[in-house]
Amino acid sequence: MLLAVAAAGHATRDAVRSAPTAAGATPKLLRSLPYGLFGLAAGVLAALAGADDPRSVVVLTLSMGFAEWLLYRFRSLAVAGLRESTTSRGFTLRAGRALALCLGAYLALLALGALVAGTGPAPLLGLGAVLWTALLLQAFSVAWMPAAVCLAAAAAEAVAASAGLPPGPTQLIFRIAAAAVLVAGACRLLGRPTAHR
Repeated sequence: MLLAVAAAGHATRDAVRSAPTAAGATPKLLRSLPYGLFGLAAGVLAALAGADDPRSVVVLTLSMGFAEWLLYRFRSLAVAGLRESTTSRGFTLRAGRALALCLGAYLALLALGALVAGTGPAPLLGLGAVLWTALLLQAFSVAWMPAAVCLAAAAAEAVAASAGLPPGPTQLIFRIAAAAVLVAGACRLLGRPTAHR
């Protein structure tokens, strides 16, 4: 069963993590750097969204509890998929469905929040997809890819804003592009049984 493969990988990973470190050793800076860079990028993206429409940041902030629950829900669905799958392809399909379900539920909540707040939903949905998928990848210890994608999107939006381009269309373009890259990466990386160890 695929669960046995994942469990074997989990045991190996736990052994590496629990290996003793030298007295007084601090975590390597390089390991924590992508998380800090992602935080910076997320802050820039949220600030740019707030500069265009402060209500969108309020909706995004209020959605965070549901976003966290969906991250946990994805992990639960993936583990259930491991138990039910007999082939790697079967698991990949189940993981893809779980990703679509959880991301879709989050975007539906954001759309409802945008409707209630009276703000434009499209840039907000793009930002929500970027941040939620990046956090999902980080939850599975994939840190550099989401950090790089979010930094690129934040830099592109900042350059566009400083050039005086209209924020709505440029934000939508950059966020959809970043979300597409992150979702494709999540499908590829989290569709492997060994990612769920």
